[in-house]
Amino acid sequence: MNTINSFSFQGVNGAYSELAGKRIYPEASSIACKTFEEMFDCVRDGNANIALVPIENSKAGRVADTHHLIPNSKLTIIGEYFLEVNHCLLAPPDASINTIRRVHSHEQAITQCRKNLIKYNKDMIVAADTAGAAKMVSELNNKEDAAIASDLAARIYNLKIIKSNFQDANNNVTRFLIMSKKMSFVDVNEKDLMTTLVFQVRSIPAALYKSLGGFASNGVNITKLESYVHPQGFDVAQFYIDFEGHPENDAVKLAIDEMKFFCKHFDILGVYKMSDFRKK
Repeated sequence: MNTINSFSFQGVNGAYSELAGKRIYPEASSIACKTFEEMFDCVRDGNANIALVPIENSKAGRVADTHHLIPNSKLTIIGEYFLEVNHCLLAPPDASINTIRRVHSHEQAITQCRKNLIKYNKDMIVAADTAGAAKMVSELNNKEDAAIASDLAARIYNLKIIKSNFQDANNNVTRFLIMSKKMSFVDVNEKDLMTTLVFQVRSIPAALYKSLGGFASNGVNITKLESYVHPQGFDVAQFYIDFEGHPENDAVKLAIDEMKFFCKHFDILGVYKMSDFRKK
């Protein structure tokens, strides 16, 4: 595998995407990008080796902004990573749970911590993102304002962790795709592999059902299936699919050959090692 010296992510420093990148590649430098488009451009232009792309969350569902960009990104998926989200209540060093009146964060983070915010009687203020809220609280530097963000944001913006695991429920997990300009070679005989592809079905009755029939008959496990509204209009159906196995594996090859018969477009986005998180 190629050495990873840098990665791009969407958001400001301290974002959960940066935290995921640092967990995977602790020695790599991180490049913060304002938009997902800029994040992909950063890799295509050679300024970063990979992009950390959030694709779905166990509580909030798919990340719609990245889903429609991935197929046309001209990048290849070389891996996946599951980040268990630990929301922290952060405030300036001299603050305490009793001095805090207002809590700032992304809408989803506030929703995921709502019961605790009500329990401690705190005003909830929606911000653009978690790390941005932490940065703002650091700049305000008063005892009455706090943020919900990552422990990485606490270190970057010199904030104190008032409460860790502040979310109302555990099992809050975000899945990231690791995407690169360079395709990584994966041996067909290697175990625990994932394949991701996008396809469009022909406009005939039961086309989706028939295109997936080969996966069932050949025992290939599909782990994710998502539909898109295609730019051409509502009469074109495009789908994103993750499944276990290598495209050249006998069973998978038979399933794909059957799928191609009913497809008008077909594109493999990546073949990569399955995350150990899936084996828990």
